[in-house]
Amino acid sequence: MRKLSILFIGAIFATNAFAQIKSEIKSLEGEKWWGMATGRGEEMPFNEKSRKINLNTSHAGNQASPLLISNKGRYIWSEKPFAMEYKNGNLIIDSKFEKLSPVQAGKTLKDAYLSASKKHFAPDGKIPPEEFFTHPQFNTWIELVRNQNQADIEKYAEAIVENKFPCGVIMVDGGWDRGLGLLEFRKDKFDDPKALHKKIHQMGYKIIYWIGPFILSAGGEFMDWEKEGVLLQDKTKGSRKGCTKKRAAVIPWWSGFSASYDTTDPKAMAHLQNRLTALAEKYDIDGFKFDGGDVHHVTGKNVLFDDPNATPSDYTKGWAMLAYRFPYNELRSSWKMGGKAVVQRLHDKKYSYEDIKKLIPQMTVAGLIGSAYTCPDMIGGGEIGSFENIDQTKFDQRLIVRSAQASALMPMMQFSLAPWRVLDKKHLAICKNVADLHVRFGGYIIKLAKHASKTGEPIVRSMEYEFPNQDFENCNDQFMLGDQFLVAPVLDENDYRYVKLPKGKWRDELGNIYDGGKTIKIDAPIERLPYFEKIN
Repeated sequence: MRKLSILFIGAIFATNAFAQIKSEIKSLEGEKWWGMATGRGEEMPFNEKSRKINLNTSHAGNQASPLLISNKGRYIWSEKPFAMEYKNGNLIIDSKFEKLSPVQAGKTLKDAYLSASKKHFAPDGKIPPEEFFTHPQFNTWIELVRNQNQADIEKYAEAIVENKFPCGVIMVDGGWDRGLGLLEFRKDKFDDPKALHKKIHQMGYKIIYWIGPFILSAGGEFMDWEKEGVLLQDKTKGSRKGCTKKRAAVIPWWSGFSASYDTTDPKAMAHLQNRLTALAEKYDIDGFKFDGGDVHHVTGKNVLFDDPNATPSDYTKGWAMLAYRFPYNELRSSWKMGGKAVVQRLHDKKYSYEDIKKLIPQMTVAGLIGSAYTCPDMIGGGEIGSFENIDQTKFDQRLIVRSAQASALMPMMQFSLAPWRVLDKKHLAICKNVADLHVRFGGYIIKLAKHASKTGEPIVRSMEYEFPNQDFENCNDQFMLGDQFLVAPVLDENDYRYVKLPKGKWRDELGNIYDGGKTIKIDAPIERLPYFEKIN
């Protein structure tokens, strides 16, 4: 009887080992919460309309962290992913791993963030290469889509010079290699890639290339790598002859179905790192744009990781850590990379004012989970579907300009849609002016980046972070660049906007001085990007 009881208790424990552990966090009076997923920033601070976030299965296509912080100085942290929903003013948290409770770290959002950063994701003391901050980037995606080729990349680079736009890094998007993950240039598209890179370097630019963790799920190379055991495994299948692990899993992603490197396996990541390093040395490539690595690609029941304790989020983490080993990088999807010197970018936005309005709340949330070195999406949008049914001769020129203005005083800005192709002389000049403005602010942005590398403080800061208890909790259309400049771009079709000034005195970019502590209405014709400097 005693033996049966022990077995019964053991069975109960096994059944509940991965049961959800629910924690209800009751909010303090006036308490608001931010965090977890950059891609949901426009829903923050969390409210009754905010959708449930489940970090076990989705990171909303962008940076994510198991962190929540509040304007009352509290934070919640877990080393593992969890789910959260906001109900009746409180947080309902479900974890497979632990019961969670808040830590009282101070009285403000800044107090909560800095305490969590210091304890859980302290900055590494480094910043990405300065070109990312001091000059705009140019990405070939919208112009070439999947027809990446040497002749058109060269023309794109030459057009940057001809139109006198500043540029630091050129990014070549996906479609350049002869087969997914084979890491060799297509002979029919690239006659002499090394000569292309030499020319681009002579122009003064760096060049990086798109890669993902995916590889073709057939062919000799695939079978060699499956035999080496560096690919994600399919737990429902056995192994091929000569393989030490199960057969490779085939996973879905936006371009179809492919095998993938197992990013939780150090051996696999060393294998890919060596291949990338050899490619960069052979062709004088400066680095790579690390796309993919999304958690939702590997949540299928068939996926088996090399690390038996790994979660799907660890797949994202392993991919991000590979990017971290290459100084010239760009990373869209990441997990727990707060404080790390990686270049991150917001998820692809649509060509619309609606998505321009997402830039500020998502950028401020990126800062609040430790991703200081983040770029807003490509100017005008990077979501290719929203460009496919547009009359290419009738772009909304004001939208492109307002998008450029929204990005100009952020840590980085990135063009893809060629402004000289779609804008008339007047609007092109405005775009170039805001690109030049970004360059003029480059020294200040570098100063903020170096400060972030030591303290963890965001470069783009929410108004509530910098000015607590001044009723800025729900302010999502203006931001602070460091502690000195308030930036208030126009995010709609109007030629005016309202700006809420914190207490103190403020001088706008035209030289006008205002007393703060109130909301003002300002004229903002298409050529104007309003910003204000704190003068006391």
